[in-house]
Amino acid sequence: MLKKFSFVILLLNLYLSCSKDSAEYQPTPQPLQIPQLFLDNIIAPIIPSDNLQTVEGVSLGRKLFFDTILSGDETKSCASCHAPQLAFSDNLPTSVGVDGIFGERNSMPLFNLAWNYNERFAWDGKELSLERQAEEPVQNPIELHSNWNDVISKLQSHPEYPELFRLAFNTSTITKELTTKAIAQFERTLISANSKFDRYSLGLTNLTAQELNGLNVFMSEDKGDCFHCHGNPNNPLWTDNDFHNNGLDSEFTDLGLGAVTGNPNDNGKFKTPSLRNLQYTAPYMHDGRFTTLQDVINHYSEGLQNSATIDPLMKKIDEGGVQLSNSDKADLLAFLLTLSDPLFISSFNPQD
Repeated sequence: MLKKFSFVILLLNLYLSCSKDSAEYQPTPQPLQIPQLFLDNIIAPIIPSDNLQTVEGVSLGRKLFFDTILSGDETKSCASCHAPQLAFSDNLPTSVGVDGIFGERNSMPLFNLAWNYNERFAWDGKELSLERQAEEPVQNPIELHSNWNDVISKLQSHPEYPELFRLAFNTSTITKELTTKAIAQFERTLISANSKFDRYSLGLTNLTAQELNGLNVFMSEDKGDCFHCHGNPNNPLWTDNDFHNNGLDSEFTDLGLGAVTGNPNDNGKFKTPSLRNLQYTAPYMHDGRFTTLQDVINHYSEGLQNSATIDPLMKKIDEGGVQLSNSDKADLLAFLLTLSDPLFISSFNPQD
């Protein structure tokens, strides 16, 4: 009887000890590594107060991002359509889901997401936070084609995930909300700021004469006039993160932002993508219609299609665009390529 009583006391002490440890345990803070160029030019990143960055949360989010457990048949992961070597994008016009069905949109690259100040994500702005953006692909029938109840059940019965969630969020009870929080924490660490132009801005390298003239074409209102939507050297994001109808079509089969807001004035408007890492993210536009950057430049030069909602920033619509010379096109292309960051695409090994 005494042995039995002692054993009960031992279990009680262990329980109280574990409970005390759980109450005192806190994940390790991991502030974002903000590049100097960003500190010098733009305001602080958006980090939700209820999802602060931690070592354990980022590690968990990274594991989830590359894990096929999130898909219905466990054949695809987030990284299947957002590959690190492609600046976390896809090399198809539109991505293919677990059932072999192609979607209607090109896979957007993922970087510098913590500086998306309007907090509208996706081409049409339908997701109103990075956490919410991470939720939709799992249950989308033409993407990962699963459902969150099944995913949570698989994660909860997994030999590693309950402990990883405990370390990240101080609970081993896994939920959809904590899963998407972890993925969002990882995605906020995807920071690209080491392109040739970044190093030029910091005084660490020089641009060629062609690249400098390409910058001039980009910034000149009587030439490329690209900066109104895509920013300038004082905006290292190289996007306004806003939505524009950039003259792709005269009629719309995809309403873009208009389908989300219900406002016909938003029809044909899509999010301005960053110009960073263009070398790795072909094909281009929301539907991947342009195979090369030359195609994109030609569109703005002579391929604009007029419509009721075309952005006033689109110049010389009646002439099809800004009518760049062949030399200015070549120089503009040379400049755009200076915005690509080879270190970024080589920094993420899913096996690490």
